[in-house]
Amino acid sequence: MTESRRSGFVRLLSWLGGHERGTLLTVAGIMAGVWMFGWLADEVFEGSTRNFDRTLLLAMRSPGLALLGPPWVQQGARDITALGSAAILGLLTAITAVYLALDGKRHMALFTCGSVAGGWVVSALLKDLFQRPRPDIVPYGVDFSSSSFPSGHSMMSAVTYLVLGALLARSQVRRSLKAYFLLVAVILTLMVGISRVYLGVHWPSDVVAGWTAGAVWALLCWLVAQRLQARHALERETEHGSS
Repeated sequence: MTESRRSGFVRLLSWLGGHERGTLLTVAGIMAGVWMFGWLADEVFEGSTRNFDRTLLLAMRSPGLALLGPPWVQQGARDITALGSAAILGLLTAITAVYLALDGKRHMALFTCGSVAGGWVVSALLKDLFQRPRPDIVPYGVDFSSSSFPSGHSMMSAVTYLVLGALLARSQVRRSLKAYFLLVAVILTLMVGISRVYLGVHWPSDVVAGWTAGAVWALLCWLVAQRLQARHALERETEHGSS
């Protein structure tokens, strides 16, 4: 038994030594995200986030529970929240997949579609598992369907924008452009999540959980893509196929 444990430890060290720092950080990020989501879910259903959720949700409303800000701000929030809808994210994913296919990266196109579709399935399963009711203390600013935890708009924005942002970043050589694509992906994800709370259709903890779950899924997809690229089963972002 001792020899088996020692052999397993040696294999683990060998595996760690054979991977670049980015891969190890990705694995660490996935583990941290899974732990955070589990912790947050436990806190939510024990009621520990109730005061935080209510305080932040009501802070975005007037004493009469009307949305803060002029009508154009409210309409802007509705436009921003649409960036996390199934229609917009699906259309954006399809456009990206067609571009990748035309660029000779057919496997990457399929992988991108599979990553986003898989995220939708995970989001639906999590919602069905937790069945948290929507906020009931403020009027809703937009229509909604399904349960509240985690926020599907927040999760799928993280999945889609981070996956596509990583694809664009890895296709660039200049660090400033890499940072720009990733920053835009993060900002869009944050804006969609905040708009869900502002419009009253999600508790803040729903949104944080959605961001966390989406980031974990995006990191997992990135890790799988890297593995497939190492085996030449998936085109690299910097490769250009013949038309």
